[in-house]
Amino acid sequence: MKHTLTVQEEYKDLRLDVYLANAMPQVPSRMFIKKMIEAGQVCVNGRQEKTKYKVAAGDKIEADVNEEDWAPKDILAEKMELDIFYEDEDLVVINKPEGLTVHPASGSQSGTLVNGLMYHYQELSDINGPVRPGIVHRLDRDTSGLILIAKTNVAHARLGRQFEKHTIIKRYVARVQGRVQFDQGVIEVPLEQHKKYHDQRQVAREGEGKEASTLYQVLKRFSKSTLVALFPQTGRTHQLRVHMKHLGHPILGDEKYGQKISFPRLALHAQAIAFMHPITKQYIEFSCPTPSEFLRDDLSF
Repeated sequence: MKHTLTVQEEYKDLRLDVYLANAMPQVPSRMFIKKMIEAGQVCVNGRQEKTKYKVAAGDKIEADVNEEDWAPKDILAEKMELDIFYEDEDLVVINKPEGLTVHPASGSQSGTLVNGLMYHYQELSDINGPVRPGIVHRLDRDTSGLILIAKTNVAHARLGRQFEKHTIIKRYVARVQGRVQFDQGVIEVPLEQHKKYHDQRQVAREGEGKEASTLYQVLKRFSKSTLVALFPQTGRTHQLRVHMKHLGHPILGDEKYGQKISFPRLALHAQAIAFMHPITKQYIEFSCPTPSEFLRDDLSF
């Protein structure tokens, strides 16, 4: 399958292989991308370039990717206890525990939510290919909470459009470092890929990066930390984690943007999700309790 990409300003000066690894997360590894480049399957502005070529904003990149070369031929169903919060003929809502990866990737072909879903369900949408059946959106491995799963392609496509239009309302709860001063507020700062650590994001300069917006509301202040509700208005990678760090209150237990030792786990939980049912058109909302460890006094951890 041929992919056509246009390099955005935030990715300029990245090596070609690094850029492709970020622009096409479905490809399992940089090594595979390197082999594609060396085999002539990647062209930049109509020319073949080397792996170390530095991309420029506006570059037109064509990559001929054959998913069959790297995608696992058989994702195995694995018996797994799942907290099935809700289900009907079209969709499922799972309360995902922290530490559970959502779908298989390079080096992680088993023990994921997808493996468990395949054990429980004969029918899952295949819009996102054989590696991510049913997966409409994702949660980071260390984030717990509610995640939507589509059983049919029609449900998947309609839910996907709601995510694209930002009409799905999501509420997260987080325990953050320090005492947040204001009871509520809006964080509106653009995000871009981290210049040094390519699996992370950072705040971009004004006029650069991708627009990102988060609403926050203080739920409870402790002596050295605060429990907050977070409402992402956009869906950028690591958005809540980077925004809270920018505010000066990183999420507890965050090894990428804070201090892992500050809490037994990443203190971020997808507590509620509200959307229009893709088939019945009814507006529905699901909400689960705040994890008990988020409510303990500071002296308890």
